[in-house]
Amino acid sequence: MTGTITHDPPHAAGGRQGGPLIVTEDTELLDDLLRLCAAAGATPEVHHSVPAAPASSGQRGSWEAAPLVLVGDDAARRVRGAARRRGVVLVGRDQDDSGVWQRAVEIGADHVLMLPDGEQWLVDRIADVAEGVGRPALTVGVIGGRGGAGASTLACALAVTSAREGLRSLLVDADPLGGGLDVLLGGETAEGLRWPAFAASRGRVGSGALEESLPELHSLRVLSWDRGDRVTVPPQAVRAVLAAARRRGGTVVVDLPRRVDDGVAEVLAQLDVGLLVVPAELRAVAAADRVATAVGMVLRDLRVAVRGPYASGLDDREVARLLGLPLAGEVPVESGLLRATESRRPPGASARGPLARFCREFWERALVETGGAA
Repeated sequence: MTGTITHDPPHAAGGRQGGPLIVTEDTELLDDLLRLCAAAGATPEVHHSVPAAPASSGQRGSWEAAPLVLVGDDAARRVRGAARRRGVVLVGRDQDDSGVWQRAVEIGADHVLMLPDGEQWLVDRIADVAEGVGRPALTVGVIGGRGGAGASTLACALAVTSAREGLRSLLVDADPLGGGLDVLLGGETAEGLRWPAFAASRGRVGSGALEESLPELHSLRVLSWDRGDRVTVPPQAVRAVLAAARRRGGTVVVDLPRRVDDGVAEVLAQLDVGLLVVPAELRAVAAADRVATAVGMVLRDLRVAVRGPYASGLDDREVARLLGLPLAGEVPVESGLLRATESRRPPGASARGPLARFCREFWERALVETGGAA
């Protein structure tokens, strides 16, 4: 059982924070809280009562400075006179003790939590403060309106451009049959984990650990597929991994397949913006309309990015009108892109090229619309 009294503690602004402060003399409760802290990857500070502030002037004690305070119900009376602060959780075991709410009010607790029912909530909260969760990443999905539309190329260029602009950037390959974005980036032999390593993931994945485990290519992290036989990852693993990626802040770009299965639906549910790449020809528009219908059942903000050359009677605005979608712009054709890929230069590597310019302008607009990236 958990219950909110006033408000949840604020998210930190990024970067790892200190561990939580535990105040209790109940040895069994302490063992459980230490176990949950370990599961969340946090090292707590433990006291029997409110810790004294340092003698040196101007320094705050751990009661004031800890990102989260876990007070055992046995210690509620001992912390009653402590300074009021946010992020205090009163933890107990007796589900039938109605007096716990009064004790929570007396110590200014934000939340009342009963073990074992509230264990997962508490692990998530401890992990949040340990990781210093801030604004979630601006997450963009790219999907082709038909095969060969250039969605993977655009996804790579968006991620490369984001990294060049100084944003923490992660590129996610959600298409197991696409050949691997690490190959497109020239890093198929780079050390780091690929999707199959996360197939057993459940619940919560640490965002810092995820980032550090992935290959780093062109100043961004890449989650792609290996060359093995596995071509599926359970939807709950997809949900956990993408949620971890978003908690890290910055930008996340996802290259999506044209089919919508349970795993892809998990990705779509976490996207801020979707880009449907459509070549300007009638058959491509017809195919893209079917894709847009399927994707639009989950993703609310889907925009069309049109790629030339144009068939007779079509331009970018007409393609957007036929699909009934907002126009994100015209994806330019960049001469020499194939040669650049063969020389291990990724799409968007040329900062002055038309593709990088398109990507830079997209990020500028998207960041303004969403209030920036952490």
